[in-house]
Amino acid sequence: MLLSHVVVAWPSGKAEACKASIPQFESGCHLLFYNFMLYVVATPIGNLSDITYRAVETLRSCDYILCEDTRHSLPLLKHYDVNVSLKSFHKFSESSKESGILRDLHQGMKIGLISDAGTPGISDPGAQLIQACVEQGIQVSAIPGACAAITALCCSGLGTDRFQFFGFLPRKGGELRRSIQEILMYSGTTICYESPNRLKETLDVLHELSPRRKIVIARELTKKFEEIKRGTSQELIDYWGKTQIKGEIVLMIAGDIHPQNYTWNNLTPQEHVAIVQSEYGLSKQEAICTVAKMRDVSKRDVYNMVNKDQSNEDS
Repeated sequence: MLLSHVVVAWPSGKAEACKASIPQFESGCHLLFYNFMLYVVATPIGNLSDITYRAVETLRSCDYILCEDTRHSLPLLKHYDVNVSLKSFHKFSESSKESGILRDLHQGMKIGLISDAGTPGISDPGAQLIQACVEQGIQVSAIPGACAAITALCCSGLGTDRFQFFGFLPRKGGELRRSIQEILMYSGTTICYESPNRLKETLDVLHELSPRRKIVIARELTKKFEEIKRGTSQELIDYWGKTQIKGEIVLMIAGDIHPQNYTWNNLTPQEHVAIVQSEYGLSKQEAICTVAKMRDVSKRDVYNMVNKDQSNEDS
């Protein structure tokens, strides 16, 4: 794959424009550009100032930029004098537009990918396109920047040595409950995105399953009305009361605070199910489903093993 320096790779005038407007350009913050590449560029999650010099100069170098909503992204690009054409690319059009984008990349174009806010591909459109580029040998480069999940975690006060990102929680009640059951057994911090309209329902489920678990909610990060609230699920329910919650929500759940003095591998399926059922207040069927996930086996296998053990005890 051919590699060229940024000054000779860019269309005429774009490199000079960056030199004039970005002091760091001469000090080595610029990039080396491939003849064709998909650039995954992080953009601000609220405050327009939270964008890097590399992000601006990379976007200026592109032949065109993919974005979720052109009306949303245009003010940001105008603010930083990025005069590159925008093309709509969202979850409903991702599949239909993929082949055309890949064709443009193979023909030597440099294409930028941004989302409405934050890092593309993280609970936003882009992951499918990135995977297709990798499979077809097209270079992909990420330009790091704002990410709501990491921003929220850094100021949460919860453990950061081990954490998992769960994305958006399920909407349906049964699926939501099962997901939270799974989350509550994780030993590290869990980061989720949640709709403000569903937050209270999620807090109710958390209160039912683990009333003493520490919860942190970050709302409207980097914006004028940024708010970070910490407490148990009930304390957070009481705080908002009947108030309508607004804004972008990051929900963080502390890890399992009870040290596990046993290893699942040393337990029989029946013992495992009994412990999970007792510790998290689950029904037997829910505990079987949870244990199956933890052991990475089918629910039917766990069900059969538990009932077999029970039959042996009864005989």
